[in-house]
Amino acid sequence: MTFDGPGRAIQRARCIRQGAERLGIEVRVGLQTGEVEGRGDDIAGIAVHIAARVSAAAGAGEILVSRTVTDLVTGSGIDFEDRGERERKGVRDPSRLFAVKG
Repeated sequence: MTFDGPGRAIQRARCIRQGAERLGIEVRVGLQTGEVEGRGDDIAGIAVHIAARVSAAAGAGEILVSRTVTDLVTGSGIDFEDRGERERKGVRDPSRLFAVKG
């Protein structure tokens, strides 16, 4: 999915998680923000690749975001818990990930 801002992406991820929990399903979500390339009905690019890696690091019921996302939503009232640095397959440098609280 794509969104027009990281704060809205977090809010939508919370709604998806809540709806899934009501059905007895635990989802995991990973969010990254950045430029994407449109390829027909699909998207591609490094931001998409990083989002997939962030999602893979998330636990059941968890919404993980990159440092880029936390920086962009500063002052929004969204709280995060530091999950430490992680290596990401296909990405040169490790990155710090954060879990969305609440």
